[in-house]
Amino acid sequence: MQIRVAQIRVTPEKGKLDANHARVMAALDQVAPHEPDVVVTSECFLDGYVVTEESLTAESLLDYAVDPADSPYVDDVSHWAATNGAWLIFGCMRAAPEGAYNTALIFDRRGESVGRYDKTHLQKHDLKFRPGNALPVFDSDFGPFGVMICADRRWPETVRTLALKGARVIFNPTYGMHKETNLHMMRTRSYESEVFIAFTHPALSLVTGPKGEIVCQDDSDAGFSITEIDLSEVDKIRSAEYSHLKDRRPDLYVT
Repeated sequence: MQIRVAQIRVTPEKGKLDANHARVMAALDQVAPHEPDVVVTSECFLDGYVVTEESLTAESLLDYAVDPADSPYVDDVSHWAATNGAWLIFGCMRAAPEGAYNTALIFDRRGESVGRYDKTHLQKHDLKFRPGNALPVFDSDFGPFGVMICADRRWPETVRTLALKGARVIFNPTYGMHKETNLHMMRTRSYESEVFIAFTHPALSLVTGPKGEIVCQDDSDAGFSITEIDLSEVDKIRSAEYSHLKDRRPDLYVT
């Protein structure tokens, strides 16, 4: 099955929620004529990844976080998803009673919220966030998919867990490292777990495939990229005589 993935490649402003909301809506309008099946923004797009500001504490992050249940920003992006019949993976900071989470909100083709993913692997400034505690896989009309955020990809267990749960594609909103080391890492993550990964950064759209190949690598000024991927390629590789997932030896692995 083929799906068309749109990756929004726009740099947000730190702490400027209104301006960033206008940016994402403009970008969504640009990708709409391409009729994408899935649209992915970068990590914490709405707040501009303001967590790196040293003056901010875990408590003050809540000034930039949204409650998805009553946010007009969230209402607008969900309405866009419904109007255009596309899945949307939207990066923002989510407010909760215990603190702020680095979150990807997930909307289906009807614009309905079908879940969220909270970043699980936190280091340095990200320690101001509350950590996520699950690696869910989401059902869709094109099959199960996973979501991870930025540094989550550094741990091979993240991708492997999502792949073992059935994900054939993983959407990866990010804001951090995105050059040569990242390229090698993403190709390896896709190869070792036989999965497509759509790495979405303000400066780079990267899609890697289940053979470790580069499907898209776009750092142009266009503001977005459109990539078609054939998820049946994952099925072929995983069912082949030689398959990393099929030939695992979990009886030997230390947890």
